[in-house]
Amino acid sequence: MAHPTTTSIDIRGALRGAITATVLAAIVLLPSFTLHLERAGARTTIVPNWSTLVWGCLAVFVVQLLRPLLLPRLPTVKLPSLPSFEPGRHRVLMLAALVAAVAWPFFGGRNSIDIATLTLIYVMLGLGLNIVVGFAGLLDLGFVGFYATGAYTFALLHHWAGWSFWEALPFTGAMSALFGFVLGFPVLRLRGDYLAIVTLGFGEIIRLLLVNLVSFTGGPDGIVGLPKPTVFGLPMTRNPATEGGVTFHQFFGLEFNTIHVVIFLYLMALMLACITLYVSNRLIRMPIGRSWEALREDEIACRSLGLNPMKIKLSAFTLGAMFAGFGGAFFAARQGIVNPESFTFIESALILAIVVLGGMGSQLGVIVAAIVLTVLPELAREFSQYRMLIFGLVMIVMMVWRPQGLLPMKRHQAEVPR
Repeated sequence: MAHPTTTSIDIRGALRGAITATVLAAIVLLPSFTLHLERAGARTTIVPNWSTLVWGCLAVFVVQLLRPLLLPRLPTVKLPSLPSFEPGRHRVLMLAALVAAVAWPFFGGRNSIDIATLTLIYVMLGLGLNIVVGFAGLLDLGFVGFYATGAYTFALLHHWAGWSFWEALPFTGAMSALFGFVLGFPVLRLRGDYLAIVTLGFGEIIRLLLVNLVSFTGGPDGIVGLPKPTVFGLPMTRNPATEGGVTFHQFFGLEFNTIHVVIFLYLMALMLACITLYVSNRLIRMPIGRSWEALREDEIACRSLGLNPMKIKLSAFTLGAMFAGFGGAFFAARQGIVNPESFTFIESALILAIVVLGGMGSQLGVIVAAIVLTVLPELAREFSQYRMLIFGLVMIVMMVWRPQGLLPMKRHQAEVPR
């Protein structure tokens, strides 16, 4: 007689969970998909679409009700793990991928090259945040503040001092690193949610300062007219900026074509991303990288080993911020304009999602996740109004199905000879 009672309890629990999920789904669907604003002259009316709400709630109720019955019968899906290669073969594959990435823009279209350039910027940002979140285990929700610092450092140096991109690039990384170092001090004793709140506040403080310092940063309008990077001092423009100057196309006797500028910016982004990948890859194999991992696993054990958590946190924040500064400077030069609306919290959430989706601590996973989260929205522009909803659903599915990320970090264990 115990078996029917257990079954009835399971059914009651499934029914209770299905009703709760349906109510929550109705709350989410009602303002987003059911109520639409329509303008008729000077009047604005709310037109409900109840069929969308009914079908959505019905789908949620059925799925949640049948979930306990179907979940044990579903086959376990396991993503294939990356094969392990010998060091020599691994270098050959990396070189082949690099050659393919360099040659690809000469055969691709302009739109695809623009998307690839944007993807490489997010690769740089993801690798920088991966140092803070993935290796050191410090949750940073204000990483966009360092991104904005790099972009505005280049913009201000050009606007007020007339510096070129290459002259300002080292200072953008140095200024962002300084901000990361300064931010590290107040968060040394904080962990988890408290650390996330402080970093979130830092990102918002940076954005509000950029908005309100109108006489210095241009306020909400930002700074316009930023120059693109030059090739050994030769500008990639149709006409020289100064009388008697020579452009890149004039120097080599080529006909000016805007696609050349697009390809050059892509190759520059690829170079910066490769440098970021190489430096971060070397850092995690150095003692400082092992210190980050020790801090992530257990701060008390890290302290007991004689390591200084304060220095480890400062190094993680500083180096991660430096890479964000380089990415921000290139973003500003590519766009030709910077304004505070480009550095909202959504950007921080997107960069953090790249690290979590790819696998915290996995550099290859960060690259794959940056490609996925940048390319897919461009391919599905007709669903742009549902972008954040789809984005949230994907993250929820990943956390339930594969919380370690698409390509989790592999731990190399050395065998002790007996």
